[in-house]
Amino acid sequence: MSDRKQHWEKIYSEKSPLEVSWYQKEPALSLKLIDHCQPAKTQAIIDVGGGASVLVDKLLEQGYEHLAVLDISAAALDVAKQRLDKQADSVEWFASDITEFVAPHPFALWHDRAVFHFLTEASDRQKYISALKTALPPGGHLILAAFAIGGPTMCSGLNIVQYDAAKLSQALGDAFEFIEQDGETHLTPAGGEQLFSYFRFERK
Repeated sequence: MSDRKQHWEKIYSEKSPLEVSWYQKEPALSLKLIDHCQPAKTQAIIDVGGGASVLVDKLLEQGYEHLAVLDISAAALDVAKQRLDKQADSVEWFASDITEFVAPHPFALWHDRAVFHFLTEASDRQKYISALKTALPPGGHLILAAFAIGGPTMCSGLNIVQYDAAKLSQALGDAFEFIEQDGETHLTPAGGEQLFSYFRFERK
């Protein structure tokens, strides 16, 4: 087991998903930006780092038929599966480090709230972008959220990389066209504040 996987499995073995700092009761901004992409209900959507997030629940409620959730922590995915009960059978689940992920089919939309910003090594960022390009064909949509410039410098005991639109566009390269950005101050279950930026791109 890699150090990265061991770290996240330990987090979910020691804490309730309702206690982790990134827990969101209502992923409103993600849903808003997904709506801006206007994917068809039959198109495939993947939530990268989705773990125990309720985004998949909300998208199922909206009638999306081909959803996938990827997380490095199998324990986090198990939380979501148990919560969804029989509905979990209609979702694709990938317990994988994103730097090692090979998509089994194309996705029309790739959503990532706070995975990419944990990749502090350039080599890991390149592996992520390679996986992204394999999964997302031209015309596909990317929604990526990260700690904003001036936001936290660490999360869960790990260093992160802060992003604005220019810095993220440079990291992703010429294959992606920047469309829009939004932001929010995320309130953690412990009452802390985390400044997030959300970015929407289209694969050229």
